[in-house]
Amino acid sequence: MDILLISANRETSPYPVFPLGLAFLAGPLATAGHQLRTIDLCFADDPETAISEAFSSMVPDAVIISIRNIDNVTYPGSRSYLAGVRQIVDLCRGRTTVILGGSGYSLMPREILEFLDGDYGVVGEGEEALPMLLACLARNEQPRDLPGVLAKGAAEYLPPRPVELIGMPDRRLFPVERYNREGGMANLQTKRGCPFSCIYCTYPILEGSRVRLRDINAIIHEIRDLVENFGTEYIYFVDDIFNYPMDFAESLCRAITAAALNVKWSAFINPGFITPQLIRLMVEAGCDAMEFGTDSGSPAMLRNLGKSFGPGEIRSTSALCREAGVDFAHYILFGGPGETAGTVMESFALMDEVEPTAVIGMTGIRIFPGTCLYRKAVEDGIITAETPLLDPVFYLSPGMGGTLCDLVTAEAMKRRNWVVPGLEINMSDAMLAALRSFPVKGPLWKLMKRLGRTRQRPMSSGNGK
Repeated sequence: MDILLISANRETSPYPVFPLGLAFLAGPLATAGHQLRTIDLCFADDPETAISEAFSSMVPDAVIISIRNIDNVTYPGSRSYLAGVRQIVDLCRGRTTVILGGSGYSLMPREILEFLDGDYGVVGEGEEALPMLLACLARNEQPRDLPGVLAKGAAEYLPPRPVELIGMPDRRLFPVERYNREGGMANLQTKRGCPFSCIYCTYPILEGSRVRLRDINAIIHEIRDLVENFGTEYIYFVDDIFNYPMDFAESLCRAITAAALNVKWSAFINPGFITPQLIRLMVEAGCDAMEFGTDSGSPAMLRNLGKSFGPGEIRSTSALCREAGVDFAHYILFGGPGETAGTVMESFALMDEVEPTAVIGMTGIRIFPGTCLYRKAVEDGIITAETPLLDPVFYLSPGMGGTLCDLVTAEAMKRRNWVVPGLEINMSDAMLAALRSFPVKGPLWKLMKRLGRTRQRPMSSGNGK
């Protein structure tokens, strides 16, 4: 079959993100004998023109539309992407079969399939399910009993089946060099699945709770391909937690060092699984920045959010980073269950103590179905079981009495290393565009130590959005 792959993501803040999910699908689809063509709308000046031109040169048997995110999960400056995706679906509907997928789609598959009016949806990992769906369509058969496949109008579908052997993404169909240039780094995945219990997290929903590791030799081959064939100088490991399991992280670092790959990299790290030896191995392998999913500096809030570590691990891990000379950032989520003015100030105090390169703060926590936070939000009366969640809905602690954004604004503006995207504190789209002019590879927050505190005007926290 002739297949058109469309990456619907158009968000470029803070970076344009390479469509890794579609790249993972390309190999299995080609192996199944399909002819592939791609449209990456991230860099399209006019999506309608790009799609029309594609249909003028081929009439695909099916269009696969990948939805990375449904909104920017940022409060109060939230924005939904679904209306834009619906325009893309509208341009394809009636011309061919429209199949939806991607991590964003998989969060609320029934609701999104109905809203976008697609023909089919593939929930979860699609490397195995999508070729089976296309095989059914090629035989003019209705797909039945295919794990993770949802048809228009169907009330139920079988749960998706995790992919056991994670293959190699085929990046050749996409503009890797442009992502390197405008995003400053390439994304790479070493594992899937998350065994942890953060109350808001969708990773266990999307990938399951069982960790599935990629072959280390295959990862090294992928890095070498990026460096030698695409000119990649910086890699970001997109695993939800790079350093778990710890023995796998150590083995991967040793393999990167042994391969003498001339590349720098960063990753998202759990503060509870760091040792001096692992830090040393990471630095030797080219790691120059770490991002910690810290969430809070309050012991009570860390428990409430379901974190696997406490303030002691945050302190010790931060000290190890400073000793190793590695830039590091802590991500803080304000407004979760039990948040008060006192716990907010505990987070500011701990960040002052550990002195990271940057702190990225978020106010409010996006509520997604299937999470513990969803159940807590229903229990607390923030939402009901009938509340539609396609448009962004956030958990904001009832104990804050509507003062959360004002308190975070007042405190963050006192500190040069704090960034609060939702309140536009030390960050805005215009500032991001200016920062990209710096010759820096990797996360833009690394520039915080080179910049004086900005005079970015925070947005009003009283707009009710």
